[in-house]
Parts: sequence; C-alpha cells; structure tokens
Amino acid sequence: MLFLRGQRAYALYILISTIIQEAILIVGLLLILPYFGVNVPIWVVVMVSLGWAVWSYIGYTLGANVLARKPVSGIDAMVGAMCRTTTPLSPRGYVRAGSELWKAYSSRAHVDADVDVMIVEVKGLIVHVAPLTDTGNGPVASIPNTSRDEQHSSIDWCN
Repeated sequence: MLFLRGQRAYALYILISTIIQEAILIVGLLLILPYFGVNVPIWVVVMVSLGWAVWSYIGYTLGANVLARKPVSGIDAMVGAMCRTTTPLSPRGYVRAGSELWKAYSSRAHVDADVDVMIVEVKGLIVHVAPLTDTGNGPVASIPNTSRDEQHSSIDWCN
C-alpha cells in the first residue's frame, strides 16, 4: 500500500483497517466472550458494530480534511505571505513576518518603513519582497512562476 498516494490510498487504508477492526470486534463478542461464560445478545453485537463503523467514518472524515490541507510551515508557505517593513528597504532592510524579523530585499529602489509587502521569494535567510500597492516606481507584487530549484540556481542576490 506504500505505492499508493493521496486521498484514494487513504480511503482504501481506512476501509481495510475498518473491516479488520469490525472482524476482530465480532470475533471477540461472539466467540471469545462466550468461551469465558459471557453471552452477548446479537442486537448488542449489531449496535456495537454500527457504532464502531460510525466512529471509523468520523475518523476518516477528520483525517481526510487534515491531509487535504496545504502545509503551513516552511519556506514554501512563506511565499505569498504578507508582512510589514520595519526599516526602509533600499533595496535591503528588515521585515516582520508574523512574530519573526527577517532580512529582506526589494526589487524596487526604495520602500519606506511600515509598508505592507508580499514575500515573493525566499533565498536562504533573506526574503525577496514587493510592495502591495503601486506607487509608480515599478511593478506591484507578483509571485514568480519558477520552481524551487530554479530559484536556488539563479543569481545570488543574498550576499
């Protein structure tokens, strides 16, 4: 099952594991407990099995929602995030992204302090930002359409 990926693999895993769990539950209630002198009525077996199936479905639904979410950590999650300049960028300075202070580089010649900017690229520990509003000094923020490998192999502006 390791070769399958995505939601279909998750659904298959949940289906197979639920069938196995239900089989173990029924064997336990109908074969093992009577061996020890505990007789369970059939309606209890049906209700417990249905309850277990509902519990498995709830677990599947919650798990599928969590797995479908986009990761919210790491460098890839920073691209497109809004932040605010803490020093003027001309073109280098600092921005605050969340509660963190990052070195920043702006494609524009000058960006004032306390201006909202968007992170368009991350190289090492320096974020490349662009202002959100057009002040006539160049293009407004847009995320470059390059892969991460292309970003790391391009000219190094971090030094």
